[in-house]
Amino acid sequence: MIAGPFTVAGLKAAYRSGAASPVDVARETLRRIAAYDDPAVWISRVPEDDVLAHAEALAAHGDPECLPLFGIPFAVKDNIDYAGMPTTAGCPDFAYMPPHSASCVDRLIAAGAILVGKTNLDQFATGLVGTRSPYGAPRCVFDSRYVSGGSSSGSAVAVAAGLVAFALGTDTAGSGRVPAAFNNIVGLKPSKGLISARGVVPACRTLDCVSIFAHGAGDAAEVLRIAEGFDSADPFSRSPSVRRLPQEKFRFGVLPPGEWEFFADAEQAQLYGAAVARLGSCGGEPVEIDFQPFRDAGALLYEGAWTAERLASVKSFLARHEDRVDPVVRKIIVGASRLSAVDAFESVYRLAAFSRAAEAQWKKADLLLLLTAPGQPSFADVAADPIGANARLGRYTNFVNLLDLCAIAVPAGFRSGGLAFGVTLMAPAFADADLAAIAERFEQTTVATTGAARELSPEGSSPAASRGSMIDLFVVGAHLSGMPLNHELRERGAVFVRSASTAPEYRFYALADAAPAKPGLVRHPGAHAASIAGEIWQLPAHEFGCFVAQIPSPLGVGKIVLDDGSIISGFLCEAHAVRGAEDITRFGSWRRYHEEARPLDAATQRRK
Repeated sequence: MIAGPFTVAGLKAAYRSGAASPVDVARETLRRIAAYDDPAVWISRVPEDDVLAHAEALAAHGDPECLPLFGIPFAVKDNIDYAGMPTTAGCPDFAYMPPHSASCVDRLIAAGAILVGKTNLDQFATGLVGTRSPYGAPRCVFDSRYVSGGSSSGSAVAVAAGLVAFALGTDTAGSGRVPAAFNNIVGLKPSKGLISARGVVPACRTLDCVSIFAHGAGDAAEVLRIAEGFDSADPFSRSPSVRRLPQEKFRFGVLPPGEWEFFADAEQAQLYGAAVARLGSCGGEPVEIDFQPFRDAGALLYEGAWTAERLASVKSFLARHEDRVDPVVRKIIVGASRLSAVDAFESVYRLAAFSRAAEAQWKKADLLLLLTAPGQPSFADVAADPIGANARLGRYTNFVNLLDLCAIAVPAGFRSGGLAFGVTLMAPAFADADLAAIAERFEQTTVATTGAARELSPEGSSPAASRGSMIDLFVVGAHLSGMPLNHELRERGAVFVRSASTAPEYRFYALADAAPAKPGLVRHPGAHAASIAGEIWQLPAHEFGCFVAQIPSPLGVGKIVLDDGSIISGFLCEAHAVRGAEDITRFGSWRRYHEEARPLDAATQRRK
């Protein structure tokens, strides 16, 4: 057995401390897979000897710090290629043996991750229910009477059940988000083209995204940083860009009451309202949006010409094997044959109009907070109405890729019957990193555990309250959520509590020659100083001493006075180190300095 959470951050901590080796983790992964009672999760598995041989090679390599995903077990949806294993896209007669792995899979394996198998899906990634597969239907980890969500059903369940630390799915209409919500995990849908789709069986090539399932937004964001990258061999790949989102005071769009559609599930309405309040506690201000243009754009995905793009992906196969395709999938895809080129252009024109209307809403809000899916159907519900049950699940997901947004689905509580509830944060393309940082803070206020372990955070408190003795720590620089050293906190089991600011008696400096860049906070009682914004994290008491010991000079941990008069441990800087350093007190926070000053500095250097 492996001590600690079976997550990216948890396993990295185990490797760093010497509590586990890649062989230990590989054996535990194989044991968990063998013991799990839902065979529909997997379509094919990497031979156990190969998994162990990969782990042994990593163990011989020795240093876990040299590879960012050293010894982390993962799975991929079976419409993503892995050389030497068949790709089926959920259809046995479609199967082929790819000569090369998908480029994103190669990136992850090169980073030290261990692939253990390929997971089930709605056939040809067409569906949000997870039931349209001849390989069976994976079950929700909380209640076997209910669907797991799709189309990335197997990948979501593999993560939620603790079989792997993360998994790849795909997301065209919500396939990387709906199953995340149903199984109490994170589903990150990156901006289109951020992760190359080379080596992925297309559903709608202009919309498809490779998605990431993980136990936390921090884990998912770390995997994204490794998997992303421009790929000139993929015509839909886009060069990475950065769109900044405010982190301390942001506006988030919420549904007006008239758009709250929960299909008679009153508990979901209560949970959505609670999620709005919790995101507000993270520094956000809720603003009502007009959801109409988003809803209209989403309707185009199956009512417009984009179903013809699904037909374009598999038309040659359907011409020979139409009778071997799932009946519901066949009805959707073959039905597109009636569409004309005129229909396609008219759909493009309508989408452009809806996109322009949606732009007005982005002037009100920096991001959106919507429920991920209204209701969760049982297998009986889907059998009775396979098209309708599926369509309802896409109400708050279908428009995202059409309108070129990034999104991250996060857990947001449970209903009384034990089913999970989730919400999704969305923002315009290329705000992925900042959106994940906000999502990480939100998720820490909602649930103490993810996946099949059902544990709620005490109302109004940090989930750390259920984790034993914890120490509050105030951070202002590179350890902030989304910043380069935040992983040092997460890997030690720290959890975000809330945003906070110092009393107005501190000055703030950008330290010279620090790598990564770091600030210095110095107290000046009675002097002309200011409040500096930061975050409070809770660190397990048994990790606190080790964490403090590795902090390099001239930084250290001392006592900081907050603006409410309370005193907390936090990062301070020796006064001698700020002589001659740039005084950045006027910015009021490290994030604002990064957003406003550092981009200008970089642009100036490029012009020289």
